[in-house]
Amino acid sequence: MIQIIAGKKGKGKTKYLLAGANEAVDAATGSIVYIDKNGKHMYELNNKVRLINVAEYPIRTYNAFVGFICGILSQDRDIEVIFLDSFLTMAHLEEAEDLTQAIDDFTALGDKYGIRFVLSISRDPHALPANAADKIMIGL
Repeated sequence: MIQIIAGKKGKGKTKYLLAGANEAVDAATGSIVYIDKNGKHMYELNNKVRLINVAEYPIRTYNAFVGFICGILSQDRDIEVIFLDSFLTMAHLEEAEDLTQAIDDFTALGDKYGIRFVLSISRDPHALPANAADKIMIGL
C-alpha cells in the first residue's frame, strides 16, 4: 500500500511525514522506518523510529534505490511502515513516466510484503501521474 503526501517544495510535507511516523509508533507492533536524504530530523522523531540517511550510501540510480529498499526489507521482516521523505530526490526520479513506474513498483513491494509506504513527493498533486490519484493522502 502506498500513501502520498504531495505538494510543491516548501509547503510543509515533512511536518506531516514526521507527525505520521511519530503517531505510527503508538499503534505499531513491528518496526517503523523513516528514510531521508540527510539526518537533520533525527531529534524530531520518536526514538523507536529507525532513521536511515541515504546520503551515507552510494545510491546513484533508481534501480540502486529499489535495491536498497529491498535490502532493508530483507533484513527486518517486522517492518510495518516506511516513510520516505524527499522521495523524488532519493530515488533519482525526474520524469513523470519514471514516477508512474515507481508508484507501480512500490505498490507491488507493499502488497507482497504487507508494508505501507508513505511517500513525500515535491510536486503539485494535480501534476502527479494517473496511478497516484487514489493514493494521495495529503495534497498541499
